[in-house]
Amino acid sequence: MPNLLTLFPNSQAGNPNVLLQGPDAFLNDYLAHNYVSQPAFQGLERVTVDCESDPLDDLIAALAEASLFSQRKLVLVKNPLFLTGKFPAKYKQQAEQLLEIFTHIDQLDDVVVLVASYEKLDRRKKLTKQVEKSFNTVSTAVKSYDSGRWMKALVKAEGYRFDRGALELLMERSDQVLDTALGNYNKLKAISAENEISLDLVDRNIDLSLDQNVFAILEAAMKGNYQEAIDRLDGQLREGTYPLQLVAVFFSQVEFLLCVKVMGQRRRSESEIAKELAAHPYRVKTALKSRAKIPQLERMLAELIQLDYRYKNGTYRDSSFLKMFILAS
Repeated sequence: MPNLLTLFPNSQAGNPNVLLQGPDAFLNDYLAHNYVSQPAFQGLERVTVDCESDPLDDLIAALAEASLFSQRKLVLVKNPLFLTGKFPAKYKQQAEQLLEIFTHIDQLDDVVVLVASYEKLDRRKKLTKQVEKSFNTVSTAVKSYDSGRWMKALVKAEGYRFDRGALELLMERSDQVLDTALGNYNKLKAISAENEISLDLVDRNIDLSLDQNVFAILEAAMKGNYQEAIDRLDGQLREGTYPLQLVAVFFSQVEFLLCVKVMGQRRRSESEIAKELAAHPYRVKTALKSRAKIPQLERMLAELIQLDYRYKNGTYRDSSFLKMFILAS
């Protein structure tokens, strides 16, 4: 089994005690599961402590006490709040105990894995500084524009192969969002044959995202394909999406289109637009290809503001007003 942690920056490669740190909880759980499943850890007693729901004393006991079965332990620590600024001062004594344990962790036979799904840690704390000194810190943050490259590396490491265009389609239908792509990739792995994933397999099993469906509705309406636009809208409503939810996504899409069009008119490059809007380059490229004109988008934004207000105050209740907006686009 490949060690997926090698795909990320490691502060002390080779140190078995690991701190996974990054904002994406789904990705961190995926990586943690892969790491603790490595052959080197087979046969170790497993202990899992979630610091958001379990007493901190449980963690200290797991780290300080010998195994009942005289075995080495692998201690998986989820949500280590003691590394953040949100850690309550009343647990000062436990923090000092953890500091002592982590200062001498190289003397333990056990393996400790900390899964810190936080944007940042409180590096002013002695405890955080000691953990970063004693553990192999793996930085798991992935920029949105880099999600496709990382998925490609992951797929290769796990021994899977996507046919031409299949991975690109997976990323498109995952809105270039890494945890969504990982979830969809797991679904495809479960139904693929011989570790090969075809374009047809992705197309048949991974649905368009809500954002993609809304964009497709807008594009169809702007081209005058009103029946297609209404059919797509009805499909979203049948799936249980409320008109107010759709209004919010329409607003986000139209606002993004307008920003891209205005910046494109000012001769900004695709990469410059993507950087300034913190958007994936693929999304910018698609927006620039849209036939929508700036005055049309400005009018649509004003109409969506009114739709949002009237749905929220109860003036509008059913989807007919949203359909009228589509037909007038």
